[in-house]
Amino acid sequence: MVKVDGYEVPEGLYYSKDFAWIKIEGDSVRMGITDYAQKSLREIVYAELPSAGATVKQNEPYGTLESVKAVSDLVAAVSGTIESVNEEAQSKPEILNEDPYGKGWLLVVKPANLQAELANLMDFAAAVEWHKNQAK
Repeated sequence: MVKVDGYEVPEGLYYSKDFAWIKIEGDSVRMGITDYAQKSLREIVYAELPSAGATVKQNEPYGTLESVKAVSDLVAAVSGTIESVNEEAQSKPEILNEDPYGKGWLLVVKPANLQAELANLMDFAAAVEWHKNQAK
């Protein structure tokens, strides 16, 4: 993990320009929001997430986060069927601020076309550079 201007960017993940991260876990993908996103939103007070069994499509909204500052769309980093939803993120949305890459994950998705969609995401090195540009 590196810090870019105070924002954590862990290795081993892929990142979208919509402030999402994914971690490939076998046949599934775990998805959440980046440290940059949670710090930009500040105090997250509400998370609206879809149900397991629903589908998400890359680059399209699937839920919202509400903070004391704003309401923001959650945008899917990959397409697929939702296998599980982090219920704790809905009942205790502050975990998104406390641990966005760990306990603050949002969805586990069975990807529909992962290899093709990875081309639309940033790997660790690209994400570090992208974060440096965001901080300017």
